[in-house]
Amino acid sequence: MTTSSAPLFPPIEPYRQGHMKVSDLHTLYWEECGNPQGVPVLFLHGGPGAGLSAVHRQYFDPAYYRIVLFDQRGAGQSTPLGEYRQNTTQLLIEDIEQIREMMGIEQWLVFGGSWGSTLSLAYGQAHPQRCTGFILRGIFLCTPAEIDWFLNGIQWFFPKEHAQFIACISESERGDLLNAFGRRLFGLDGTKSLEAARAWGRYEGSCLHLLPHPQVADQFGSDAVAIGVGRLEAHYFLNNGFFTDDQLIKNVTKIRHLPAVIIQGRYDVVCPTLSAWRLHEAWPQASFQMIEDAGHSALEPGICNALVGATEKFKRTGQL
Repeated sequence: MTTSSAPLFPPIEPYRQGHMKVSDLHTLYWEECGNPQGVPVLFLHGGPGAGLSAVHRQYFDPAYYRIVLFDQRGAGQSTPLGEYRQNTTQLLIEDIEQIREMMGIEQWLVFGGSWGSTLSLAYGQAHPQRCTGFILRGIFLCTPAEIDWFLNGIQWFFPKEHAQFIACISESERGDLLNAFGRRLFGLDGTKSLEAARAWGRYEGSCLHLLPHPQVADQFGSDAVAIGVGRLEAHYFLNNGFFTDDQLIKNVTKIRHLPAVIIQGRYDVVCPTLSAWRLHEAWPQASFQMIEDAGHSALEPGICNALVGATEKFKRTGQL
């Protein structure tokens, strides 16, 4: 392991990868890294729609863990990119189970941040017997208040970025940004759809860190990321994540017996700290780590340290 302020393990390549057809429309990309006989861990990426990055493999000791990663429906190398039809939280949970069964895994540690934390909680509450624990970062419960914050509240901290975000929306439509974006993202005009997706992606990418990272905004504004992030986040937001009212908090009882850690950046503007605190209040058995000098990104040094520390603690003790 490196000794920098962000102690990721060295880059690795998958020892096995492939594609799995999960419906007449969707095909998922998946990969396995690390130790084929190791302790299974499932990595769930953010978004919805953000997809995998090679760095996601590096939070885990490859000598100890069997690391499973996949691009969720409509994201990354899964196809079709940005496809919102046949794309719900319940279907993503079914996909996870299909991958687990295909790999012959009985149980795994579940690791997810941002929307990945949402999906981790939803999956765990649906299949607690398949989980050995949870490493959760940048908590998002997909409630109406959080969705409204993303669309409107962030402007209190990032006014210029928010102004650029809504520039493609006419002033008469700005009272309901979500539906205004939906009309563009899911409309028949491909040019307007792509413009809206790029605006959405760049907006999110501009707000992820405590300090500016323009290259991340550029990455999120690129077509390869923006089409997945813009279309799928809007789709899930329009459907309240396919959850009932406060579902993830109300169902914590189903996973309360499992080890878990909640890691949260104090200055996370994308997924504000109140959601992490609400989860901790509902789940006091889970350890709670507030990173005082961090925003949202999993690559913020303090958050990265905490995430790697959690995977190392689970390796040593089986606890979090």
